[in-house]
Amino acid sequence: MSRQLKISLWIVMTVAMTCGFLHHLVAPQIMNFERLHIFLFNLCGGGTLLIYFTEGKPQLSIRGRIFLLLALAFALCAFLKWYAPALVIPLLLSVIIERVRVRHFGGCIPVALFSAGESTSRKFHQAALLCLSLGLMISSLAIYNSEFAHWFILTKFKLDTFFLGFSFPISLISMSVIFALMRKQAKKPIALLKELSFWVINLGVIIFFLFILANWFIPQVVIAAILFMTVSLVLYLYWQQGIQLQQKAFLTSGILFLLVTSITGILYILLAFSATYDPVTSLPLLRMHAFTALYGWNLSGLAVISRHGDFPIQLHSQKIILLHWLTVFILCPLGYFYPVIAILAVFCYGRLLFILLFNQGLVDSSVVSAEAKVLGG
Repeated sequence: MSRQLKISLWIVMTVAMTCGFLHHLVAPQIMNFERLHIFLFNLCGGGTLLIYFTEGKPQLSIRGRIFLLLALAFALCAFLKWYAPALVIPLLLSVIIERVRVRHFGGCIPVALFSAGESTSRKFHQAALLCLSLGLMISSLAIYNSEFAHWFILTKFKLDTFFLGFSFPISLISMSVIFALMRKQAKKPIALLKELSFWVINLGVIIFFLFILANWFIPQVVIAAILFMTVSLVLYLYWQQGIQLQQKAFLTSGILFLLVTSITGILYILLAFSATYDPVTSLPLLRMHAFTALYGWNLSGLAVISRHGDFPIQLHSQKIILLHWLTVFILCPLGYFYPVIAILAVFCYGRLLFILLFNQGLVDSSVVSAEAKVLGG
């Protein structure tokens, strides 16, 4: 990855974190920075890295640069509520993602997702691209329905709901990396568990999203519990089958972030549908859920794919993992309520992101060779 791209990503993703705390300076009723906070990280940073990783080139392609510029424009238009251009831009972004997907996987129809010969890692990879392109198209539809056409009324079918829609592709590409770093020669039960994990995660999140739109309580809890058990299964598979490469500890930490996110998500659903629900008192739990999902789990996968062509680096350091947990699990949720801690959280996050993007370390050459072979395939 070029130094220019690293600097651009560092700026975009650090500004994203900063926007999460700007309510301390400007009241949300005057200007709500939540969309910028989510879109800059997931769509601009995550979407660009997804293209970079898929194309596998040393430099970000022209296509990737155009995507980044359009994604920034979409984030700004959504933030400023300029809905006319915000209708068109996601459609252009979707076309770019589909061009990348078809070029890399072949065929407009993703038949490889149903092929027994396709690896679980490649299935997750293609699903990430497909999910992002579909999410972009549906977000345009949501804007048109809620702001112009008013075809139907669903309180959840609006642009803000697509925080999840743009986050899920990042989760899928993170899963792709995790399954790519598992041993290929696995016994049949292990292979079946990998395939099961792929379908449960993908179909589970889609169904979960539909239940959110319908505002159904019990089905949300059931699907959330199933997803939690599936993530636990992925942790077990990675612990048992994961190749001993330098970033295994970091990715394992990422899966633990995802487990925490699953638990806080279930707790929030239970709280939101309870008779004693109070948005103010439930806010700390919601903030912890959002930060661990966005800057804990999602960042773990993005950190690895951003550096796949830059090895050797060190992502297994206990200090890095400790800084990651301190920043995301403690400082960020507290910083949402206390301005001084918010400043410390942004500083620590900026430092962590700088280490993840720019750190170089001495790693055994045999490890580097094996890792490059796995991620390159």
